Amino acid sequence: MALSPVRFAWQDSRGMRRRLVLYVSAMALGVAALVAIRSFGINLERAVEEQSREVFGSDLEVRRGAAFSDTTEALIDSIRTETEAAVVREVSFPSMARFPQSAGGEGRTRLVQIRALDGPYPLYGRVETTPADAGRLIGRDTTGALVDGTLLLQMEAAVGDSVAVGDRSYPIVGQVDGVPGQTDIAGLVGPRVYLPLANVDSTLLGFGSRVRYSTAFRFEDEAAGLDAALPRLDAADVRYETAGEEQEEVSEASGYLTRFLSLVGFVALLLGGIGVASSVSVYVSEKAETVATLRCLGVSSRRVLAAYALQALALGFVGAALGALLGIGVQRLLPEVFASFLPVDVDNAIALRAILEGIGVGLGTALLFALLPLVGVRRVPPLRALREDARASGFDPLRWLLGALLVAAVGGFAYLQTQSWVGAAAFVGGTAAVFALLALAATLVRAVVRRVVRPGLPWAWRQGLSNLHAPGNQTLVLLLTMGLGVFLVLALGLVQRSILEQVALPSQEAGAPDVVLFDVQPTQVDSLRGIVESQGLPVVDEVPLVSMRIAALNGVAVDTLSERADSSFAGTDGGPERWALRREYRSTYRSETVDSETVVAGTFVGTAGADDAVVPVSLESELALDLAVGVGDRITWDVSGAEIETEITSLREVDWARVSPNFFAVFPAGPLDEAPQTSILLVRAGSPEASARLQSAAVEAFPNVSAVDVRLVLALIDRVLGRVAFVLRFMALFAVATGLVVLAGAVRVALAQRTREAVVLRTLGASRAQVRRILVAEYALLGVLAALTGGLLAVAGAWGLARFAFQIPFAPDVTWLLWALLVVPLQTVAVGLAGSRGALRQPPLAVLRAEG
Repeated sequence: MALSPVRFAWQDSRGMRRRLVLYVSAMALGVAALVAIRSFGINLERAVEEQSREVFGSDLEVRRGAAFSDTTEALIDSIRTETEAAVVREVSFPSMARFPQSAGGEGRTRLVQIRALDGPYPLYGRVETTPADAGRLIGRDTTGALVDGTLLLQMEAAVGDSVAVGDRSYPIVGQVDGVPGQTDIAGLVGPRVYLPLANVDSTLLGFGSRVRYSTAFRFEDEAAGLDAALPRLDAADVRYETAGEEQEEVSEASGYLTRFLSLVGFVALLLGGIGVASSVSVYVSEKAETVATLRCLGVSSRRVLAAYALQALALGFVGAALGALLGIGVQRLLPEVFASFLPVDVDNAIALRAILEGIGVGLGTALLFALLPLVGVRRVPPLRALREDARASGFDPLRWLLGALLVAAVGGFAYLQTQSWVGAAAFVGGTAAVFALLALAATLVRAVVRRVVRPGLPWAWRQGLSNLHAPGNQTLVLLLTMGLGVFLVLALGLVQRSILEQVALPSQEAGAPDVVLFDVQPTQVDSLRGIVESQGLPVVDEVPLVSMRIAALNGVAVDTLSERADSSFAGTDGGPERWALRREYRSTYRSETVDSETVVAGTFVGTAGADDAVVPVSLESELALDLAVGVGDRITWDVSGAEIETEITSLREVDWARVSPNFFAVFPAGPLDEAPQTSILLVRAGSPEASARLQSAAVEAFPNVSAVDVRLVLALIDRVLGRVAFVLRFMALFAVATGLVVLAGAVRVALAQRTREAVVLRTLGASRAQVRRILVAEYALLGVLAALTGGLLAVAGAWGLARFAFQIPFAPDVTWLLWALLVVPLQTVAVGLAGSRGALRQPPLAVLRAEG
């Protein structure tokens, strides 16, 4: 018999197209996630490339943590003159800003980031301000200040008021609404005040201040300017960074983001694939008699497989195309969702490459998942046309080959996103483990239910339980899809809760400090303590700070070690990290450890003689790893020009999440008592009002002193974490939405079986309400099981993230689990009843006639 696979595929699908709509929908959602994320990623890459100079602000930036030497200043002037570059000089540092006219005239204070500028800022891009022309005053005006709009809102101040920084007051000439390269999150954590460099209070730049000096260049010819400048800066050992280096860093970070999001989208696509496999499996079982009849008529099994494969291919293409269109719409939401975290403005341009990739991956996934059950049509014997129990048995190598190909395809996609075989293996292994555990749970459920159904149970519940293990049940598919969605959403929520537990408000702890006064000079300590006590507040602790750098490790100079760290063998020879050698350390001295640290090696030494030749020191354990040192090794420290030889006597594990002063290096009391230093005072205010009064009084008396309200810091952390959690949950919704569609699909493909069951029950005298109660019982139990299995996996996954990724104690919030146990069953019942309405509406006689 001559049979065209294309013609047969088209004719055979006529009665089944509406039933396979959910097959298409499942794939469409998965492809939509991929297309939206990939398009967003391509537009993000383009934005980083086009706006890198606006983000960086210049072609070249020379920077230092202290004032430039006369030699460096002369070199900078020489480069500027020779290249005819535009130059902006900047001094940035944290300081207290006072707004005397805010809050009904009482005034407010706030720790801010000062950017003191001189020159045509910005060299690239444009600062958005109110009024619009105020941006041109930054770096040029010698009297006024421009302030972040969010800060003005918090301080209840406005343009025309004044702001005091140090001993000087500046009229607010403009509100800054947007700066190239500054994210919303950065504005929340460190609001900016822009001042004229020539009119900055110089006392704020003295000893102990955390000041960064920089000079930015914009060349007429970038390549020629860099060729002229970089060799001279290298020869003078001056630290610098170029726009190209910044672009590479931002591109790498954005690449991590888009690859992670792509994996989330791919999980949604895999869920859609499971729905496809389920739909096709039921479809094939219903077509078994048709296939057997064709085999009796002489049609080969290959032609039959080709016909059904063409159906799957066509449906997969339709689903992928619809998903691409939906993805274009979803793509427009992503720049808004991620706007708070991105230093560039991402547009909504349609990326043809993303559409083609999404359609290709979606089509391949649909075909692979569909072929797994479809290959079974090759093994349908002709005898099945006469005997329903006639089935092929034995090992099917093609099905195993397709399974291996599917795993390889998943691994290949994961590798493209992670650029790591280890990462790809972890993704495949993790996904397989979750699927395997959910499948095991489904198997256990069916086995347990078969044994627990007893005549004493209510009839509707007994029937609903029996449906979980009845022939053609959808227990496995539903637990896989719903359980994975529950797992993704709950794991994110539980991890967020654990992080927030680590930064609990100090007011919950009796006597804990909630105001930190720092940059206190030695001559100011007693007076500042008097101000605190005059307001009836206790000073909880006083912590000295000594600035220092590493001069040598075990007698080897830091310059020599830095050269080795910069060599091609860096990172492979176990040597020290360059950042750890070059950074400035703010260390302290005390006679004992504090609650936020634990000695993990050696013995902490609390006191030593002021004239000891070798001073004991305790090092933070992670820093010791980066410096490649341990107990017994020696470090030479440069403390304001004087070298101090130390020996590591202990290593400490520090809980950096605790809101308290923590340090990399802790010295014993004695040797550093007379070293140049500043102090931190920890105060317990007890209320926001008392904190505000204290900050105002302290900054009024000592403008160089900065104050931090710990409540404000924790509130900012909470807001930042809230935004991160929103983003992650938004992405998890792709998987949840796909799971709902697959759930509806599983209900829909089992509609024929549900209809026959309903007819039998109705024929035996059951009412529609009783049949509906059976369905409610079945789907409610499935929802509860999905919530339980997904919840348990989420607890395990969140524990692993908290323990190994964030290294914090796991503090789960049981309310998340309770909400899941309530919402997921209701959701499952709603979808199940909606998909089973056809079974309830069918009159018994019509179905019996069709069956007869």
